[in-house]
Amino acid sequence: MAKDMSSHSDIGKMKVESDGSFNRKAASFRDVISEDGKFAPEKERYHLYVSYACPWATRCLIVRQLKGLEEVIPVTVVSPHMGSDGWPFASADSFPGAEEDPLHGSRHIRDLYLRAKPDFEGRFTVPVLWDKKLNTIVSNESSEIIRMFNTAFNALIPKDKASIDLYPEHLRKEIDEINEFVYPNLNNGVYRSGFAQSQGAYDAAVKDVFNCLDKLEERLKGNDYLVGGQLTEADIRLFVTTIRFDPVYVSHFKCNLRDIRHGYPAINQFTKNLYWNNASFKDNTNFEHIKVHYYWSQTNVNPSRVVAVGPHPDIEPL
Repeated sequence: MAKDMSSHSDIGKMKVESDGSFNRKAASFRDVISEDGKFAPEKERYHLYVSYACPWATRCLIVRQLKGLEEVIPVTVVSPHMGSDGWPFASADSFPGAEEDPLHGSRHIRDLYLRAKPDFEGRFTVPVLWDKKLNTIVSNESSEIIRMFNTAFNALIPKDKASIDLYPEHLRKEIDEINEFVYPNLNNGVYRSGFAQSQGAYDAAVKDVFNCLDKLEERLKGNDYLVGGQLTEADIRLFVTTIRFDPVYVSHFKCNLRDIRHGYPAINQFTKNLYWNNASFKDNTNFEHIKVHYYWSQTNVNPSRVVAVGPHPDIEPL
């Protein structure tokens, strides 16, 4: 009998802490692309597997496009229907916009993990940055993948793209401070709220979410960006959560104290500016995949799998 690995794939079977709180596990593959390492920057050596629904994967898609890496690093998109077998390719679920695995003919993302490491025991998550030369996973940690995309391939792309620096030296300390505040309280805070299995765990998490939003609102008043008056990775990491907040997190994750469009005018303007004025943000935001994934896949939160229709519009015009 084949080993039951559904607990690695099915988010409905994830475990929470004894107090009912959700604690996200760290990524498993943490190698780096560098000139002097075993994973050297080469055109079309690497392949990126993503879901449009996943905020962590969307970070990578946005940076990939901002840096002009489309011809350097091909990408494959999975279906948003993440069921008991995890993220499916189009060969297993032909959802509009989903694609087949062009490298191995895999049916699910988990097949890639088991190809790279047959005894793998972690969760089968996206993004996955795959190395075709060594036939393994380089990284499944989005925060580190976007750093690689920011600098590792600069010798292979046009100068105007190479000159884009989303983590400039003089702003790194401030960017790191923002990331360290936003990630636990907001990026992951919405999940801590939605996946909480006790009232106390939910109350604590949702308080963190809105305290974080309150502080970000003050920071963004009169500013287009979070740090240094320029686009940085901190903005990208915030955007992937704020763009999902009203369509999903308000209702599905019970983060309903306020929504973005009515409760946070500066954050709302920040999100709209990036979406409508920068193709890298708009092109990689797929509201159908986002809504279907959360409402359909997370049956521990939404057992009926009924997908909410609102709000309308998904994002307001400028």
